[in-house]
Amino acid sequence: MEHTKTRKLVESAIMIALATVLSLLKLADLPYGGSVTLASMLPIALIAYRNGLGWGLGSGLAYGVLQQLLGLKTLTYVTGAGSVIAVILLDYIIAFTVMGLAGIFRRTPMPQAASLTVGVVFSCALRYICHVISGATVWAGLSIPTTAVLAYSLAYNATYMIPETIVTALAAFYIASLIDFREVRIRRMTREKFGVGGYLLLAGSLLMLAGAIYDIVALFSHMQDPDSGTFNITLIGTSGIWLPVVIVTAAVVLVFAVLLIVGLRLQAKERAGAGDADTLDKQA
Repeated sequence: MEHTKTRKLVESAIMIALATVLSLLKLADLPYGGSVTLASMLPIALIAYRNGLGWGLGSGLAYGVLQQLLGLKTLTYVTGAGSVIAVILLDYIIAFTVMGLAGIFRRTPMPQAASLTVGVVFSCALRYICHVISGATVWAGLSIPTTAVLAYSLAYNATYMIPETIVTALAAFYIASLIDFREVRIRRMTREKFGVGGYLLLAGSLLMLAGAIYDIVALFSHMQDPDSGTFNITLIGTSGIWLPVVIVTAAVVLVFAVLLIVGLRLQAKERAGAGDADTLDKQA
């Protein structure tokens, strides 16, 4: 029992440190807070999936505290004890602690890659909600206009949380397809191979990532004031800005849906074929 606790403690410490390092490797850094990192939330998700809810939430909490310490400058933009506490809780502590819920689908019949990926998306959605609430309350009148505050908060936080979620989910799906995290001794995956279906799902996810990047670039290029060069979120309502974004997004979602359906069916056939092969080997 003591050996198990020591192993989990060491693994959690290593993953928290790795997550902190990855959080500094930013693919995009937004002007009013938020960034797209190199799958910095994945190590916390792996701890949650491997060691359970308690260790996942604890690791997420510790990671949130470290992120707050790295982002102390953020607190200088708000005034009042209530606002400071709200930023600490919503944008850091709670927002990153919920990543400890990434392992809640481990006991489902889904393959490891699928269950971990779904858990990552679920946790990222909860983190997104935390940032939206913070934006619509604490940051209203500071970085977000007071009119239509919820809509602006939803839009702004989506610009980094959507690609962050896609990057993390892609990394989770790929790693969980290669390595089995469910046993005490980590080993290479032998049963749940990628297969054609897996590559179709990966292609669909990459397409979604490309679509999200296009949408973000399109939106931010229109939200930059041509005279001053400064970022102005109110320009997000400019006429003509949404038509290409809607067209590209609809096309990407349609193709992704097709790849998802075909990929899942092929994976089911591949698993059934592998099961039949194992049965024949045993009979032989």
